[in-house]
Amino acid sequence: MHQPVTDNPFVIMFINMVIVFAVLTVIWGLIELTHRLDPTKKKEEPPAAVSAAPVPPPAAPAAPAVPAGLSMETVAVIAAAVTACGYSVEQIHAIRPAEQPVWRNFGRTQGMRTAR
Repeated sequence: MHQPVTDNPFVIMFINMVIVFAVLTVIWGLIELTHRLDPTKKKEEPPAAVSAAPVPPPAAPAAPAVPAGLSMETVAVIAAAVTACGYSVEQIHAIRPAEQPVWRNFGRTQGMRTAR
């Protein structure tokens, strides 16, 4: 009859782990070989000669479009709040009031329901 080589679970685990990592290493080697031999990979061009002309300073960010009803202080507060949320001033394209009649009507009805 056939006898098992070992009954120790740690030896069996070690053998299995060696097999798994050997297979992973072979797969990794095949992937690296594929990356090196890839015919569709674009060839890197040598860097162009850098001109000695000075780089102009970056232009100031454009001010967001301001509707006629908003003051510059309101725009500054909105821009500061948006910046505090993690966005930059360059990402603000326009500031315009959102038409939400549901909120307006809710405020009106709540105002009528309050006891005086």
